[in-house]
Amino acid sequence: MIDIKITENPLDIQECFTLASDPACGGIASFVGTVRNHTKDKTVTRLEYECYESMAVKEMRKIADKAISLFSVKNIVVHHRTGTLFPGDTAVIIVVSDGHRNTVFDACSYIIETIKQTVPIWKKEVLENGEEWVSAHP
Repeated sequence: MIDIKITENPLDIQECFTLASDPACGGIASFVGTVRNHTKDKTVTRLEYECYESMAVKEMRKIADKAISLFSVKNIVVHHRTGTLFPGDTAVIIVVSDGHRNTVFDACSYIIETIKQTVPIWKKEVLENGEEWVSAHP
């Protein structure tokens, strides 16, 4: 099962765990990305996420399909926010479930790293003294 969602609404970690839960799966791993209040010694007041939604959903589905192929996991949930987010807000949730712990950790890591590299979601950091569009790569 793959569940992909891009929304301006707050993300719900319990919803993601419920979607990924499966009695056949003994392992669940997750990644929750939140907005930091600083970057490179600058204070972040908010982030603004934009995306090309139809392409982003297709690309995230391709990433999830590839993760299933590479790691043989059973269920993947990827929910990502767009719009204006403030420090402490959740920007992305990834939950992977399967029968074995190593595969879910590996798949979860693969998914977030690949999303940052290939999915058309753009982030603008609004700082105390200005703003800048930032690359997904540190």
